[in-house]
Amino acid sequence: MKAIIGLGNPDGKYKSTYHNVGFSVVDLFAKQNNLKFNTKKCRGIIAKGEDFILVKPMTYMNLSGDCVSEIKKYFKLSLDDILIVLDDIDMPKGRVRFRLSGSAGTHNGLRDIVAKVGSTPRLRIGIDRDRNMDLADYVLSHIDQKSQEILNTSYNTACDLINKFINGELCQDLTI
Repeated sequence: MKAIIGLGNPDGKYKSTYHNVGFSVVDLFAKQNNLKFNTKKCRGIIAKGEDFILVKPMTYMNLSGDCVSEIKKYFKLSLDDILIVLDDIDMPKGRVRFRLSGSAGTHNGLRDIVAKVGSTPRLRIGIDRDRNMDLADYVLSHIDQKSQEILNTSYNTACDLINKFINGELCQDLTI
């Protein structure tokens, strides 16, 4: 069993913001696999596939480790079986990076996960950074149409990589 956990914030007002890129990717993957997020468990919403689960934590971004910790324990998962999907302000918009492990970098949600469960594989989606804007304001801002088109391409790339992760075909770091 693998767990694909997309990071984001649960309130509807955050739906199309940069900080909810992780939710957007797992939503697309669920749609591609005809799955529905219909189970509430471990402080998250879950969609179940044949040999994987998709999870959207309902704990808000900065407490994502609470949900991930409960998912790990409930489903008896190793750290290697958990893939975190998240936004990354330190990468160009649309770039996708898979890492087997590593530090949390500047991401508070990932920082909470690493502190509470340890380092897991992660799939980062570049959202770039508007240096003229406060960081919190930027990640919580709504994605404009041009940026959304760039991100849609990266979401599809991320879904391909999720399939490879689930099938055990993704075993080295890569950046696309």
